[in-house]
Amino acid sequence: MSDDRGRGIVSDLDRRRPGMRWSLRLTQGVMLLATLLVGLGPILWTAKGALSSTQELLREPLRPWPSDVRWENLAAAWTELRVGHYLLNTVVLVGGSWFIQLFVAATGAFALSVLRPRFSRLIYGAVLVTLFVPATVSLVALYLTVLDLSLVDTPWAVWLPAGAHAFNVLIMKQFFDALPRELYQAAQVDGAGPIRLFWQIVLPMSRPILAVVSLLAVMDAWKDFLWPMVAISDAEAHPLAVALPRLAETAEQNQVIAGMLVAIVPPVLLFLVFQRHIIRGIGFTGLKG
Repeated sequence: MSDDRGRGIVSDLDRRRPGMRWSLRLTQGVMLLATLLVGLGPILWTAKGALSSTQELLREPLRPWPSDVRWENLAAAWTELRVGHYLLNTVVLVGGSWFIQLFVAATGAFALSVLRPRFSRLIYGAVLVTLFVPATVSLVALYLTVLDLSLVDTPWAVWLPAGAHAFNVLIMKQFFDALPRELYQAAQVDGAGPIRLFWQIVLPMSRPILAVVSLLAVMDAWKDFLWPMVAISDAEAHPLAVALPRLAETAEQNQVIAGMLVAIVPPVLLFLVFQRHIIRGIGFTGLKG
């Protein structure tokens, strides 16, 4: 059988040619620079807008850096727009949504991949079908449900619906499927029940995928706008994603952008801290893709 390693658009022979080698390096450098501009551009512009005056933003919106850096914009946004209050609301809603999503995804994937009860294939198919249903289609029914349960204007109205996330169950089940089943069988022979098997065998080996699902859950909850606005009518309980568009109608533009910068920093730091586990988890989910 022929070895396909090293095959690609450019052959190894062409790579040895000096002209082709330098052309590839130049192309890779340009693509890397373009990726950095696309990824970091919006963040850098937000930082520039947060430290500029409103007049300069309107007069020179494409200026790469403010002529007069105003750090006081961040303090003004924190106090006058009460960004800290809405940030705390966001942390509460995101923390609960993260826990519910992680709990449902881990236990659901464990049941489908490890325990494999009767009709597990049918249940798995039903979970996959929900991926094709747009969230807006079930918005009215979901609101009527939380209204009947008297959950409106409470964090539970945001936390509980967050658990119905089929994609998290899917990728976590793929990870559990890739783990050696001999470990499960050996633990069961030693008398381990489902809870002990889940807590002492599966979870310790699942840190990479737990990091991936955690990041997806936090990102999804952090940027969610429509459902928190519908489920929570009290303006004082709104998260940043809902409060900032409302505050933009009356506040200074640079203060609103400063609030956006505050909203961007926590998820970026979260990714930087856990990026090693996240990349490992993404690699493991591709094993059975």
